[in-house]
Amino acid sequence: MWINKFQGISTDCTFSNPAAKEEMERAENSLNVILPQELKEIMLETNGVKEKFDFLIWPLERIINENKHYRNGYLEEYYMPFENLVFFAGTGIGHLFAFPVAQDGICREDVFVWNDINDSRIWVAPSVTTYAEWWLNGLIEI
Repeated sequence: MWINKFQGISTDCTFSNPAAKEEMERAENSLNVILPQELKEIMLETNGVKEKFDFLIWPLERIINENKHYRNGYLEEYYMPFENLVFFAGTGIGHLFAFPVAQDGICREDVFVWNDINDSRIWVAPSVTTYAEWWLNGLIEI
């Protein structure tokens, strides 16, 4: 279902083997969040979506590693805390796409872009599949 949706957005999308439910649980436990349902469904069908030369949605292992990297505290004098975001893709120029995390640890479906230059966090799409469609069609301006 999700692979077909992404292929409808771009014929350049390539896909990975599905993530196992255990990998999903490990990612959520590792980041102390509950990932958005749509992202979980996508990951259980394809663990990451690549479009041409870059990932439209990172694989779970990269999501874990990137978020741990930004949450380790070494950037705290320059940026607001990152615990309220879960990064899942990049723009190719340093900005990252993320889901906001509520205080109860549940990620919202909305997608924001974090600007690494001015530390802004701006809403760009209501869901991960809408983000993919809008991003690939040039409707999200960074």
